Amino acid sequence: MTTLKPKYDFKEVEENRYDIWMEKGYFKSGKTDLKPFTVVIPPPNVTGKLHLGHAWDNTLQDIIIRRKRMMGFDALYLPGMDHAGIATQAKVDERLKSQGISRYDLGREGFLKQAWAWKDEYALHIKEQWKALGNSLDYSKERFTLDNELNKAVNHVFIKLY
Repeated sequence: MTTLKPKYDFKEVEENRYDIWMEKGYFKSGKTDLKPFTVVIPPPNVTGKLHLGHAWDNTLQDIIIRRKRMMGFDALYLPGMDHAGIATQAKVDERLKSQGISRYDLGREGFLKQAWAWKDEYALHIKEQWKALGNSLDYSKERFTLDNELNKAVNHVFIKLY
């Protein structure tokens, strides 16, 4: 007979749970025989970490997408992040300044390398936070606002609308 512990230990219960969900592909979309339903996560800026407002918003969206999945839809909860150009530049400039370097010392290509390194670092933080929330995101379709294909699509739409 198994005895319940007197106190619930969420860390023990939830440890590796999300990783198992990812391995098994529970949140993958693309079943063409099902009616599609999509929620695009409002892309957080890579200028920092998520805050309580993000957690609240993402949790509500996740409830909706999970319900649609249970109803038999091909439900896609699409993750992505925004480059937040000027704000990210300011953060990278601030980091460089703390190291005694200016973006002008690096030149355009050197600065862009620093900016992409910043994006990679903060995107990792954000993904860890999404994981802690248990968001049912399909990472195989993840987007970043400076991705080449997304950039082409945005330009195409703007030109077409013009």
